[in-house]
Amino acid sequence: MQTLTVSVQDGFLTSFLQYLENHKDAIKLNDDANLAYDPFFYQRQKELQQIRNESKSDKTKMETHAQVWGNIKSHLKL
Repeated sequence: MQTLTVSVQDGFLTSFLQYLENHKDAIKLNDDANLAYDPFFYQRQKELQQIRNESKSDKTKMETHAQVWGNIKSHLKL
C-alpha cells in the first residue's frame, strides 16, 4: 500500500468522496492528526531532519553554550 496526499477542489469534493466510497476495497481513507494541528507538519519534519543530519555530519558549525551566551552578552553589551 502507498500513502499519498491529495488536494481536491471544493466543488469536486463530494464526487471525490463518492469515488472513494465506490472503491473502498482498494482505498483506505485516514485523517492525519498531524496535519489538523499543523498544515506544514511534514515540511517542518523534513527540514528538522535535514538540520539534524547536517549537525551530525559536521556540515553545520556548532557553538558551545558559553560561546552562545558570550555572543548574546557582547551583542547586548551586558
